[in-house]
Amino acid sequence: MPHAEALQRLNHHYQSMPPVAVMDLRIAAYDGQRLQLHAPLARHVNDKGCAFGGSLASMMTLASWGLVSLQLEAAGIDADVFVADSQIRYLAPLFDDIEVDAELGAGEDWATFIATLRQRGRARTQLVAKVPLPAGGIATEFTARYVAIARR
Repeated sequence: MPHAEALQRLNHHYQSMPPVAVMDLRIAAYDGQRLQLHAPLARHVNDKGCAFGGSLASMMTLASWGLVSLQLEAAGIDADVFVADSQIRYLAPLFDDIEVDAELGAGEDWATFIATLRQRGRARTQLVAKVPLPAGGIATEFTARYVAIARR
């Protein structure tokens, strides 16, 4: 697996944050452009028996943050990554394990983001994350702007 070491470092970082560690999330897939996280419903169930909205929001935030972090590591850039703002749409309840897919937003590209960060010491980009329903369709959609600030 070409990204195995980077994914191991990302997973270690996730697990070093106490609130994230109890979520029992794991990195399910990464292809260089898209990051997928997985977590069991049992850790995130609400009073209705479906996935808790806060857990969905957290996992989409973490998947998108992780994707930006992986891109920066691949470019050899040491930077802090922050979520600047986000919007979530809850479209349908999820009664199954949580799978989150995060990717770059439409019209965005990593090359421009990386070049801007190298030139200005900070850059921003938009990401999109989705939680699919097992039978098709989308349970939750997330769009967010992430900012990277180079460490000095």
